[in-house]
Amino acid sequence: MGLRTVTATAIRWRAAGLAVIVVAIATAAQAQAPAPAPPPAPSPTPASSVDLFDSGKLLVTSGVSQIEGAAGGGLTPWALITGYETRDAIGANGHYTFVHTGSYTLHSAGASLGLFDRVELSYAREIFDTRKVGGKLGLGNGFTFNEDVFGAKLRVAGDAVYDQDTLMPQTAIGLQYKRNAQGAVIHAIGGKSAEGVDFYGTATKLFLDQSVLLNATVRATRANQLGILGFGGDRNSGYSAEFEGSAAYLLSRKTAIGFEYRTKPNNLRFAAENRWLDVFIAYFPTRNVSLTLAAVDLGDIALQRRQRGVYLSVQAGF
Repeated sequence: MGLRTVTATAIRWRAAGLAVIVVAIATAAQAQAPAPAPPPAPSPTPASSVDLFDSGKLLVTSGVSQIEGAAGGGLTPWALITGYETRDAIGANGHYTFVHTGSYTLHSAGASLGLFDRVELSYAREIFDTRKVGGKLGLGNGFTFNEDVFGAKLRVAGDAVYDQDTLMPQTAIGLQYKRNAQGAVIHAIGGKSAEGVDFYGTATKLFLDQSVLLNATVRATRANQLGILGFGGDRNSGYSAEFEGSAAYLLSRKTAIGFEYRTKPNNLRFAAENRWLDVFIAYFPTRNVSLTLAAVDLGDIALQRRQRGVYLSVQAGF
């Protein structure tokens, strides 16, 4: 074998050995290198939060606080639910109402809670001041009748705002449990009980294009003068069906005018009872505040004829 042949063979072996060494080094380096980190997992999409105090209803559609605590007009409850809450939220209102006639004064203060634009719970404390008439009746000047009213209302069907393409009104049913603190006096004047429950059904229709609201309520009641003079009497002790109606016209987004009419039972021989009516103006400067001023005619009350006067109410809430 020649020298050239031996030299070429040696070179080939050396090249092969060098290649094996390079491959081994590369393999070891790759084995020692850290594995690439996996891509980060996508962060979970946050769940949609629900605003429990979302005041999404139209201005004025909360109504004002009725004298017995329910949402509606001043004298009559409406099918609207108190507060400006949407179906996923809650709303609330507090009120103070002052009524002054020729012979008497009535104070009403309370609060109401609206749940998901479906259920309403309310409370009102009524204080009826007989002023000088109390002395004439042998009760003493400034004698007061105190009454607590606990209310509940359920919206049954319809939507006063969204049902504009149909005559279907918003409807609700409700009750008011009333408890009078002057049981002895009530029995002395012929009343059968110092506590009672009113049941009512109500329908409210809002015509947005015409800026008109109409309401009709039918109430089953035994109450004498809202229950201020007790329940039932020596003339009639059972329930009677009474009608209550309201009509309002929106002068602007913030101002409404209208009137209300309410019939009442005539249970006591001691004192005849008449229908009530008012003419009102309500102003809503913001969603949180409303002011109502009315002229009222409350008929005869406890032997005092033609009790006419002024009604003033303030409501605050959300």
